[in-house]
Amino acid sequence: MADSTEGKCTRRKIDIQTARVTDQVDDVGTFENTEDYTQEDDAFKEEKEKPTLPLFKYISAELTRGYFLEHDEAKYTQKRERVYAFLNIPREMEKLMTYGFFLCMDAFLFIFTFLPLRVLLAVISLLTSPCTVNSRGRILQPAQICDMLKMVILLMCSYLMYMVDFSMLYHIVRGQAVIKLYIIYNMLEVADRLFSSFGQDILDALFWTATEPRNRKREHVGIVPHLLLAVVYVFGHTILILFQATTLNVAFNSHNKALLTIMMSNNFVELKGSVFKKFGKNNLYQMSCSDVRERYHYCILLSIVILRNMTEFNWDLDHLWDLIPDVVTVLLAELVVDWVKHAFITKFNEIPADVYQEYRNSLAQDMVGSRQKNAFSDHSDLVSRRMGFVPLPLSCLVSK
Repeated sequence: MADSTEGKCTRRKIDIQTARVTDQVDDVGTFENTEDYTQEDDAFKEEKEKPTLPLFKYISAELTRGYFLEHDEAKYTQKRERVYAFLNIPREMEKLMTYGFFLCMDAFLFIFTFLPLRVLLAVISLLTSPCTVNSRGRILQPAQICDMLKMVILLMCSYLMYMVDFSMLYHIVRGQAVIKLYIIYNMLEVADRLFSSFGQDILDALFWTATEPRNRKREHVGIVPHLLLAVVYVFGHTILILFQATTLNVAFNSHNKALLTIMMSNNFVELKGSVFKKFGKNNLYQMSCSDVRERYHYCILLSIVILRNMTEFNWDLDHLWDLIPDVVTVLLAELVVDWVKHAFITKFNEIPADVYQEYRNSLAQDMVGSRQKNAFSDHSDLVSRRMGFVPLPLSCLVSK
C-alpha cells in the first residue's frame, strides 16, 4: 500500500511540473507573437508617417545648394597651373622656333657669303704654298677641303639645273587634276623629309673620305664615287624641291583655290598623327627641330613662288598684293597647327613649358662649340644634322 501511495504522489508531481512547463512555453510563444506584431505595426506606421519631399522644395534645394572647392584645393590648383602652362606653350615654342629659324637662315646664307670667300682663300693657299705640307701630309686643311667640295657640288648641280626648263615643268604640273596634284604634293613632302635625313649622311661620308688621315687602311671606295653620289643626291633633292615649288605655284595661280585649301588642310591631318602619341623630351626635341626646318622650308618655297610670279608679271606690285593674302593664310595655318600640336603634346605627356628653354640652350651650345678652334664640324653641318636642314639643294634652286 505504501509503495502504491508513493508512486501516485510521484506521478502527480510530474504532471504538475509538465503543466507548468507547458504554460511557460505558451506564454513565451504568445509573447514572441505579440512582439512580431508590434514590430510590423511600428514599421508600417513609420512608412505612413515618413515625410515626402514636395517638388518645389526639391527644385529650391537644387537651385540653392552649394559646395566648397577649397576642400580639394590641391587638385584645382594643379588644374589651373596646367591651363597656364597650356597657354604658355605657344610663346615658349615660338622662342625656340625663332632661334632655330635664324640658325637655318645663317646656314643658308653662309653658302652665298662666307663659303665663296673661304674657297677663294683655300685656292690662294693652294697656289701660293704648293709645297707646304701640314702634319697630316696634306697641303690644305680639312676645313678647306670640305669647303672646296661644297663649292664643287654647288657649281655642278647649278649647271645641271640650268638645263631644266621651268616653264615646261609648270605647264606639265598645271595640266594635272586637283586630287592628283594633292597626292603628288604629299608624296613630295614625304620624299623631301627622307632625302633630308639621309642626304647629310652622304655629305658627311664624302667629307670624311676626303679628309681621313692617309696612314690608315683604306676602307672606302674613293673620293670620286663619293663625290658623284653627293652630286646625284643634291641634284635629285633640288629637282624634288622644284616640283614642290611648282605645285605650290600652281595652287596659288589656280582660279578656285581648291588645291591651296586642300594643301592647308593637310597640315591639320598632322595633328592626328602626333598629338595622341606618347612623347618624351628627346622625341619632342627632334620633332621641334623638324618643325623649325619645315617652317623655314615653307618660307623659302613661298619666296620662290613670289619671285616666279613677280618675274612673270614684270614686277607688278598689284599682283604682289593679290598674292600676299594667300601667303599669309598658308603661314598662319602652319603657325596654328604647330601651336596646337605642341600644346596638346606637352599636356598629354605632362612636359613643362621650360623644356623649350633647354632646347634653345642645346642649340646655342652647338653653335658656340662649332666656333671654337678645336671644333669637329662646321656650324652649318651641325645645323643640318640637328634639324635635318641641308642648305645645298635650296641654294642650287635659288641660284637658278
